[in-house]
Amino acid sequence: MKHLCQIAFFAALIVIEYLATTTREIEMVSHSWDKLNHLAAFAVLYVLLSGGYGGLGIRMRIVGLMLFALQIEIVQSFIPGREFSFADIVADALGVALGMWVWRNRS
Repeated sequence: MKHLCQIAFFAALIVIEYLATTTREIEMVSHSWDKLNHLAAFAVLYVLLSGGYGGLGIRMRIVGLMLFALQIEIVQSFIPGREFSFADIVADALGVALGMWVWRNRS
């Protein structure tokens, strides 16, 4: 299970990075509430990171994911039609918090 979570974590990172930085309009993404996408993505990332790399401390997981969120926003500030959004970072942080809750309350 650990190795599956590790593979899924890196696959999710790649997909999220692509979706966050592409200039193509992706219908499924563009027709949903943007902040909910951020929240869900970072909740999933936290759960996969915890499942694959549970030996990392909670602080390290949070810091790593928030640095990833910041990196996405910085890159978006250089992409035409995209912009840096503090609200997206807040949604990402709420997603991490949700992921922490899910991870702690798993059966």
